[in-house]
Amino acid sequence: MNWGSAAEFFAMGGYGLYVWGSFGVCALLMITEPILVRQRHKNILRILRRERLAESFETTP
Repeated sequence: MNWGSAAEFFAMGGYGLYVWGSFGVCALLMITEPILVRQRHKNILRILRRERLAESFETTP
């Protein structure tokens, strides 16, 4: 497709809101997901350290 101006390009023949909204949501998710994965990973490691520490106290005579 050929567009005569930047406004026509961003309007995408009337579907611009859907197209650019979809791109925006996808970009937001691609930025957010690694952050959430890193937080979950840190949480899991913290929980495992606590469990290991609790087990070491239980086995100590």
